[in-house]
Amino acid sequence: MQQSSSAWTRWAPPVTRNLIVINLLIYITSVLLLRRGIDLNELGGLHYFGASNFHFWQLITYQFLHSTASIDHVLSNMFALFMFGSSIEYFWGSKRYLIYYLLCGVSAGLVQELSWYYELQEVMRYDFVQLPSGLIARDAFLGLLNTVGASGAVFGILLASGVLFPNSYVLIGFALPLKMKYFVFLYGVIELYAGIHNTWGQVAHFAHLGGMIGGAILIYLWRKKGVIR
Repeated sequence: MQQSSSAWTRWAPPVTRNLIVINLLIYITSVLLLRRGIDLNELGGLHYFGASNFHFWQLITYQFLHSTASIDHVLSNMFALFMFGSSIEYFWGSKRYLIYYLLCGVSAGLVQELSWYYELQEVMRYDFVQLPSGLIARDAFLGLLNTVGASGAVFGILLASGVLFPNSYVLIGFALPLKMKYFVFLYGVIELYAGIHNTWGQVAHFAHLGGMIGGAILIYLWRKKGVIR
């Protein structure tokens, strides 16, 4: 029994391990409850701040929810968290690592709100919005906007990996080696381009960038205070 417990704790440090388990359990719960007509993504997902269904606590809860349309969303985020988060947790310690993770997620959510605010300037002039399905009241349309996922926090982790371990290598497509500093820079440029040109549909590209921005600010402040190297 002791060997089994030890094997369980070895695959990842505690915060990374618990974050992965919590996200997967919440995903499974979301899928099961949706079959009973209860939509956790609607309740805990991040809504536009001008909508009636927005609540401040959604800046935290949205980070632990993922699209129920496919398991790919949660698995890709958790794989990236495992790959890049473990080494950062060992380097910084669990407490600072968890603070960093959550604040990067909050930063991502705030940037997503700013992105929505900018995009909705034209919409706010009218009482109704034309959708493919027909006219819908503006307030009802605003309530449809919703973002879920740990991607913003994970992008903050990715940024930290590029800062702390710039010359370590990551395999692109499990074949092409690339230094972390170049990988992070390239990924950031791709997300910026995709956000500006609205590429890849419903992906919240500016939220991803928001996680990286929040991470960069935190690292700068902590380094300035001397609390991290």
